[in-house]
Amino acid sequence: MLNRARAFIHSTAATSSTRARTAARTSSIAWTMSGNNTKSDFNWAQWRWISASSANSTDKNFAKKEQINTPTNSTTATTSAVSPNTSMSVNNSQSLANALSTTKINSAALNHGACATLPDWVLAVKKSSAPNAVAVKTLVLKPKGIAGTDVLVVAARADAEWSTNPLIKLLGGKEARAAQDDLILSTLKLNRIDVSPFALANVDAASKPTLLFAIDKSLTSAPQLAFRNFSASDSIVVSGSDLISFVKSAGFTPKEFDAAQIGAPVVAPSAPASGKAKQQKSAAATTSAYNDEGVMIGITVKKADDFPSWYTQVLVKTEMMDYYDVSGCYILRPWSFKIWAEIKKFFTAEIEELGVEECYFPMFINGKALEKEKDHVEGFAPEVAWVTRAGSSDLAEPIAVRPTSETIMYPAYAKWVQSHRDLPLRLNQWCNVVRWEFKNPQPFLRTREFLWQEGHTAFATKEESDKEVLEILELYRRVYEEVLAVPVVPGKKSENEKFAGGLYTTTVEGFIPTTGRAIQGATSHSLGQNFAKMFEISIESIEEGAPQGSKSFVWQNSWGLTTRTIGVMVMVHGDDKGLVLPPNVANIQVVVVPVGITAKTTAAERAKIHAFVDEVAKLCKPAGVRAKADTRDLYTPGYKFNHWEMRGVPIRLEVGPKDIAKNEVRCVIRHNGKAQQLAFPTLSTSLPALLAQIQSDMFEKAKKERDSHVIRVEKFEDGFVQILDKKNLILAPWCERVACEKEVKERSQRIALAGEAADEKAPSMGAKTLCIPFKQPTENPVVPGKTKCFACDHNAVSYTLWGRSY
Repeated sequence: MLNRARAFIHSTAATSSTRARTAARTSSIAWTMSGNNTKSDFNWAQWRWISASSANSTDKNFAKKEQINTPTNSTTATTSAVSPNTSMSVNNSQSLANALSTTKINSAALNHGACATLPDWVLAVKKSSAPNAVAVKTLVLKPKGIAGTDVLVVAARADAEWSTNPLIKLLGGKEARAAQDDLILSTLKLNRIDVSPFALANVDAASKPTLLFAIDKSLTSAPQLAFRNFSASDSIVVSGSDLISFVKSAGFTPKEFDAAQIGAPVVAPSAPASGKAKQQKSAAATTSAYNDEGVMIGITVKKADDFPSWYTQVLVKTEMMDYYDVSGCYILRPWSFKIWAEIKKFFTAEIEELGVEECYFPMFINGKALEKEKDHVEGFAPEVAWVTRAGSSDLAEPIAVRPTSETIMYPAYAKWVQSHRDLPLRLNQWCNVVRWEFKNPQPFLRTREFLWQEGHTAFATKEESDKEVLEILELYRRVYEEVLAVPVVPGKKSENEKFAGGLYTTTVEGFIPTTGRAIQGATSHSLGQNFAKMFEISIESIEEGAPQGSKSFVWQNSWGLTTRTIGVMVMVHGDDKGLVLPPNVANIQVVVVPVGITAKTTAAERAKIHAFVDEVAKLCKPAGVRAKADTRDLYTPGYKFNHWEMRGVPIRLEVGPKDIAKNEVRCVIRHNGKAQQLAFPTLSTSLPALLAQIQSDMFEKAKKERDSHVIRVEKFEDGFVQILDKKNLILAPWCERVACEKEVKERSQRIALAGEAADEKAPSMGAKTLCIPFKQPTENPVVPGKTKCFACDHNAVSYTLWGRSY
């Protein structure tokens, strides 16, 4: 029987305790590189404290306006968490009160009104009935190098400014990163936003030896400490000595450290600027991170310093996506869905030219049908979600939710295809699929539900099938390179990496320079006759000399492209300011912003500027340019610049009194920051040309960077792993044997980890084949029978691209 990973899907919506991930991943703990640290080093001064409940917020529009996500009430979301120690379980404000009472600890509850940011909360505590209480923030880290420790919980002053890496080294480790939501939930039984030292009561006996608790020693003697109490508007106050008693009663020995000695990261001052340049720099610094009311809205981490946090912040703060109650599932907001719509528009037009037709098949699969082709299903078995109940009744037979559609579509193909006159059969559908990933989900990259197109075709001959495989792959290359401006490498997958049950697989492989990892962009598979034999899709043989009435099986292909394309685009082009959108997929290609309006500007002058702005925007539409006039009165130009810059709009046009007088506009290009003046009368021609140039420049820039990371290696001993460690791909002569690839993967992982245990949720450190590029080296190519494999003594067959992959 198939090893089923059953997801119990009921007619009523399932609840999950992962709702608060939005707050945690958006800005709840923002970190930056500091000093000479080589990995993420948390800067506590940049923490933001996010409201856990829109219901508790005093101004719902405030949260929406300032890009502060407010997930549903965290108390509701966590009441289902079950602690093995029921006498000390802490999962809401009432259970915390009970736990404190049980341990005979005095506490005081504070209600101070909803707080949207960490500074707001600190201020609210100071203005409360406990003005001398020290506001405490709790951080959950996954340390590296501390023997036997998987989780580190740290408590420190909320207004302290210091770096965590010195603390990690003080504890005997190397570095640390933020613990993933799933790890926090499984260990502390709470969402990240609700974690405080009191959550240590939830840790089960098996996990206690793997968790450390560290506290700033200045807190241990404080008369009053304030902690968030499962709500944006409530806090709880205890003494430092009582907190230590509670921690010890939970079975932990606190590790004290001196935050004052660790100190804040030192940032070297830049050269002083003068005059207008100094004023502009100051204004830019203000508008890049804060809105008009002083609330931080910009990206608070640098792409090169903490890539995972940067990626999450960019997606959430630019309104590309939002988190959902079910872990691994995400909401695609209009800003990202427009990108998917543009991809769909391009690809649909191209495949229709090839003769492919659109269709739609159901998403449910009969269990027997899914098990029919075991070789194909084997690769998906752990990821298959099963519907086992309808309402309160168990289903007679479980029904699978499609991980892919071969077993749904091919029984119908067997009915529809009876002779060669029914071929070719070429269908494509745009739909969703579910693969119940157990590794760490990442928006757009590794999700439990995602959108894609899947094409399924059948031909009378292998030649026709092979031709289509490459035609579709070329379209995938064009999607990435022409639509998204992302360079890819077309090639063939190794035998070990090919699609389960297929004859061979072709792929386009992308590369993320910041992480040094490759990512599979899209695949076009030749299924051969394997599925045709399984599902009996056959025609009367048309081969010369074949006996009359004999049957031959059809040749099939399948090919797919997913919303992963969006994530790849964000990672390749985005910068420290946020998104950088290629014009071809930008929801808004040009934004027009009025400037130069002051308190002295008359109503007539203001109307004149706004009228000119509207005229510029209207001029764009007939030219095929997607434009928007931002004439909002409640926001300054600086705020608007940051708003649209963070969202990646390719061109910003500024219109002020001086521009109107000259009948021109000021143009600022997002991807390189260059500015120029454009004449108003020629905008209908200059803007389309400029957008085309931006698209080309973005691709060339990305390609140049990708190419600089492809290193040719002739022998494994020539620093194979060390080159990968420097965030590169490797092109090496290879024998194309499965055993050799497995050996390279295991060998490279051993060297990379150097005896350390692998993190099961982190991407693999072992190298694997990405593809055998169709474009082989022309200089010193493989010489059959002479060139040796870089990893073994066998003869090389091709130069193959190797790397670490998502």
